[in-house]
Amino acid sequence: MKKFVLFFAAVIMASLGAMAQSDDTGVYGDVDGDGVVNGNDINILINIVLGKYAEPVTQTFTVGGVSFKMVAVEGGTFTMGATPEQGNDAEDNEKPTHQVTLRGFCIGETEVTQALWDAVMSSYGIPNYFIGYQLPMESVSWENCQTFITRLNQMTGQNFRLPTEAEWEYAARGGNRSQGYKYSGSNNLDDVAWYPDNSDSQTHIVATKAPNELGLYDMSGNVWEWCQDWSGSYSSDAQINPTGPDSGTSRVIRGGGWYHYTWGCRVSCRRSGKPSSTANYIGLRLAL
Repeated sequence: MKKFVLFFAAVIMASLGAMAQSDDTGVYGDVDGDGVVNGNDINILINIVLGKYAEPVTQTFTVGGVSFKMVAVEGGTFTMGATPEQGNDAEDNEKPTHQVTLRGFCIGETEVTQALWDAVMSSYGIPNYFIGYQLPMESVSWENCQTFITRLNQMTGQNFRLPTEAEWEYAARGGNRSQGYKYSGSNNLDDVAWYPDNSDSQTHIVATKAPNELGLYDMSGNVWEWCQDWSGSYSSDAQINPTGPDSGTSRVIRGGGWYHYTWGCRVSCRRSGKPSSTANYIGLRLAL
């Protein structure tokens, strides 16, 4: 067995060396997502083969008396972009479709609420347009989100972050449990989303519509959500843990919301905003 593992490690090392090339979506072979192809990536791949690579587990955290759940998403491979169920609503920036493989991660069961934001950022106040502790946080920039996450990590000792665009779409589609819906959890948008036709021009309390296959709420509708990535064009190349372009002028937002159009709630729809910009229809969801 030891000889097999050493042989397998050598094969992986050679393969990683061959895959260590960059494009505008990241580094192939960077299994742990740290931007470098190194020995840690080899160890992870060996442990996957040996059945020792632990998938993340669903966890509940409490900060300042406010609890929030991070839902485990098993790693897997999916087709990202304008897949057939998106039909004629698919836009050019959702093409070409491409295969993406992701390691496991956790993602917020709901959008970050005003209650959680206040528990972390109480000295900064709540800049929301719509006020309510169980409403999703909005009117925050991508840069504001980074400040919030830094403070949250200091308080918890964790490594919370925004999801990558690929992680967001994979989770919205239901991960390995996906039923291939056009929206997150249904082909009937009213079942899962607050959007212009039913929102009464305002946000709504999180988790009051049906969840998707992973038990995630409001990934379609309520508020758009910032992702970590710079906005950029898709490539047809298969990718492992992509993190988007190395630079840009705007950051990705996903999911649609109470404002704008129905098509924005589709799982493959992509929009972006300047990192310093705010709007009362853009919020955030955590990843871990």
